[in-house]
Amino acid sequence: MLTNNPMTALERRVVAALALLYSFRMLGLFMVLPLLALYAADMMGASPLMIGVALGAYGATQALLQIPLGWLSDKIGRKPVILGGLAMFVLGSVVAALAESVQVIALGRALQGAGAISGSVMALAADVTSEEQRTKAMAVIGISIGLSFALALIFGPLLAAWGGLEAVFWMTAALALLGMAIVALGIPTIATRAHEDVGANRNMFRPVLADPALRQINGSVFLLHFMLTASFLVLPSVIEGSMGVPRDSHWQVYLPVLVLSLLGMYPLLRLSERGGRTGLAQKITVLMMSASLALLFLGKDTLLLYAALCGFFTAVNYLEAVLPSLVSKAVFAHGKGTALGVYATCQFLGAFVGGTLGGLVYGYVGLTGLLWLILMAAVLWLVLIWRIDPRAEPGAAAGVF
Repeated sequence: MLTNNPMTALERRVVAALALLYSFRMLGLFMVLPLLALYAADMMGASPLMIGVALGAYGATQALLQIPLGWLSDKIGRKPVILGGLAMFVLGSVVAALAESVQVIALGRALQGAGAISGSVMALAADVTSEEQRTKAMAVIGISIGLSFALALIFGPLLAAWGGLEAVFWMTAALALLGMAIVALGIPTIATRAHEDVGANRNMFRPVLADPALRQINGSVFLLHFMLTASFLVLPSVIEGSMGVPRDSHWQVYLPVLVLSLLGMYPLLRLSERGGRTGLAQKITVLMMSASLALLFLGKDTLLLYAALCGFFTAVNYLEAVLPSLVSKAVFAHGKGTALGVYATCQFLGAFVGGTLGGLVYGYVGLTGLLWLILMAAVLWLVLIWRIDPRAEPGAAAGVF
């Protein structure tokens, strides 16, 4: 529940700084999504597989390091880990900006992901906020992530049209440096504290991994980011080729589509939250995402392609908003921090596997093979969620936290 009581001045300052920091970092990661398949195609070493690896490389190192770095921040403090992670992000961005081959871009993206500070940022937000204000703080940071995704799809193509792919990576480095300044100058050093709702507990991994409701949610976020990353191997080419929009004008496609997709989320959220039919809403979005991608990959009519893009981003935005809240509703007492850590790990793994396997299939089998791979993932997803655990429905976990 979001409290009506206001935050203190310190809470407002730190939460605003962390939300800005988080949005800068995610903006840098997301801006590459609509660009890499187009701009890296003419680089040395380019192939569908290597472009897919470069798209998803950050996910592998994020998944590997975010929980260990969260534990490290418990021992040496949040700010040193966050500053070190941002420095690694700067290094990865510079490596990618100077790259002359796709392999080096993939290395840069992996280094960017190695600055895995998500858990440390959330823990710092928990350190500075009272338990009463913590949900509000997490919601503010969560909203900043969603806005970053939308802005990245618009500003990424604009920036690349001006200075190419390297300009995007230089901008991500600059944003990370700005983030370091925010941490160093705008956030006070605060004693670390233990939180049940933030940070992974070693003793809770087994029950979290064994829980059927959490397995459904973790599988869902893995498959969502698998399909999302794999689809961006082709989506930019569809906009440039089938829709006839030059790459420096792609933002003119993404802007109205994203606005319409936010409007399209309303009936799904109404069905999910007010109707108490989360399972049905999830099934609808998985089917909507699959049908939209099939139309995008195979369709030729421009209006139909625009409609398919709206359907695709409506499904993605809805699921990105709803799945994290389902973790909180489904998890048992004392397991929330661990459950969220496992959830984020599955999310990043999905991005890595989707980019790599999608690139491999696209390179060897072509567009039809990639579409079948995505549709098989959708079928697996529907099987996974066909019977939603009742604890994942709205209100089922009321009063637990």
